[in-house]
Amino acid sequence: MRSYLFRFTMNFNDNEFSRGKNSQHGTSKKLLLLAFSLVFLTIIPLYLFSTSHSPLSSPKIDVSDLRNIGTVKECDIFSGKWIPYPKGPYYTDATCSLIIDQHNCMKSGRPDTEFMKWRWRPDECELPFFNAKLFLELVKGKKMAFVGDSVGRNQMQSLLCLLASVTYPVDISHRYAVDTAYFKRWFYADYRFTLATLWSPFLVKSRDADPSGHSLNSLMSLYLDQADEAWASEIENFDYVIISAGQWFFRPLIYYMNGQVVGCHNCYMDNITAITMYFGYRMAFRTALKTLQSLKNYKGITFLRTFSPSHFENGAWNEGGNCIRTMPFTTEEKKLDGYELEFYLTQVEELRKAQKKGRNRGSKFELLPTTEAMLLRPDGHPNHYGRSPHSNVTVADCVHWCLPGPIDTWNEFLLYMMRREARGSFNEKLQKNISRKI
Repeated sequence: MRSYLFRFTMNFNDNEFSRGKNSQHGTSKKLLLLAFSLVFLTIIPLYLFSTSHSPLSSPKIDVSDLRNIGTVKECDIFSGKWIPYPKGPYYTDATCSLIIDQHNCMKSGRPDTEFMKWRWRPDECELPFFNAKLFLELVKGKKMAFVGDSVGRNQMQSLLCLLASVTYPVDISHRYAVDTAYFKRWFYADYRFTLATLWSPFLVKSRDADPSGHSLNSLMSLYLDQADEAWASEIENFDYVIISAGQWFFRPLIYYMNGQVVGCHNCYMDNITAITMYFGYRMAFRTALKTLQSLKNYKGITFLRTFSPSHFENGAWNEGGNCIRTMPFTTEEKKLDGYELEFYLTQVEELRKAQKKGRNRGSKFELLPTTEAMLLRPDGHPNHYGRSPHSNVTVADCVHWCLPGPIDTWNEFLLYMMRREARGSFNEKLQKNISRKI
């Protein structure tokens, strides 16, 4: 499986000081600058936070947290296995009041608790625990948006509960949206941090096309070369954007480009060419990433969170399928293949293209590859122990994830990557400053 997964590497460029025909005085000056730079790198976490105090009182953060804010041991944290962790989750439905019923498996009567007692262990290192204070210091004065479908919102809900150990936000959704169920905004006053979810299950423009009206499997039209304005018109002011999409692409879809029908997936219309769902998936992500690149005022970091597998067994989702397992798969029991691999590779390929173009424009795109870890967690879904207000009670939910549960690991991944990015950004600026002075 590992050979399929996108690898992250950090390239550290040593500053080379040309010796030339300078005097000993010039050499001593350069050595002094190098020594100063090393000292400056050591104290950077303290410097960063001394210049960004909140005007309101904030919970205290340990000096060790500040010292280590940019310190991340480099390894592939996304390849590994789940190991027993008897201490259990960061929070429960009793300690976090922000869990919605759709994800609140314990409130809904799920009888087993072992699914909450596993932890992801990378093959080559230890994944740092989620540190809520550290996260909030990193995002102080910034904005973060989750763009995508309800699984993206699921991750945002997880983050709300992880941060609840430090502070609770104020719901300011009504200031920005009429539909506050799908477009949420939370504000952490102590940190001047805004957390949002922008509903866009296809990332591109869509509309209902089924004469019978909208349903869980009704026909829809996708305009693959037009980003969904629901998020595109809002995103320029955000500093961190996590985009994702997945399960909606299985439904019957008619594809449009340049205003013309180019094909369809599972529409079974004689006069329209049949095209696989992978085409629509690829073009949707391509358009979304190009849109982010084209926005003049968008200076944020984009994380593409990869496909989240479902785990229906004993039938399809609409044919009595369920997810009753209570233990993770081992890496020997389950491999990444089939449509899950195809979706994943599609995302990796489009992200790599965006990264290549972004380097020339100063745009930052990163992959958040959660697929491998979540493929092994058939036990983490609500099944029948989590219900949204308007859902069909006869259909098991093997798509979303219980809270608390394995989806909390996504935010451990996210924090790891944010810390690495913070360190990389500072090193880049420091190297530029050194080069100018020498």
